[in-house]
Amino acid sequence: MRILAIDYGLKRTGIAVTDEMQMIASGLTTIASETAVNFLTDYFAKEKVEKVLIGEPKQMNGLPSESAPLIEAFVVKFIAQFPDMQLERVDERFTSKMAFQTMIDSGLKKKQRQDKGLIDEISATIMLQDYLSRKK
Repeated sequence: MRILAIDYGLKRTGIAVTDEMQMIASGLTTIASETAVNFLTDYFAKEKVEKVLIGEPKQMNGLPSESAPLIEAFVVKFIAQFPDMQLERVDERFTSKMAFQTMIDSGLKKKQRQDKGLIDEISATIMLQDYLSRKK
């Protein structure tokens, strides 16, 4: 069964998923945030997902960031829609910066690095890979 990670944002949501063995995290897609519940409904119908990780945005001092209320509202909607799905919140403080650095390190051109959707997808992948590393 897979683990799915969600980097939920105001406009876009990055989604990453593990393989069946939960060894490798891969970027799945970036979607418009308002379509997230519909996308997940379809995905869960096709794939066996054991757990969903949703990023918990915090400031450096550990307090919730300004996007926290938006994400909390999504979490409430998620729980209402998928009451049987195991949900875990994970710290996502450095994922966007790490995603951007990953894009630079992998040689992506400036134009590609400006693709915010790609940043969201890589952020979700980093969050998921970090979770897998800590789980071992």
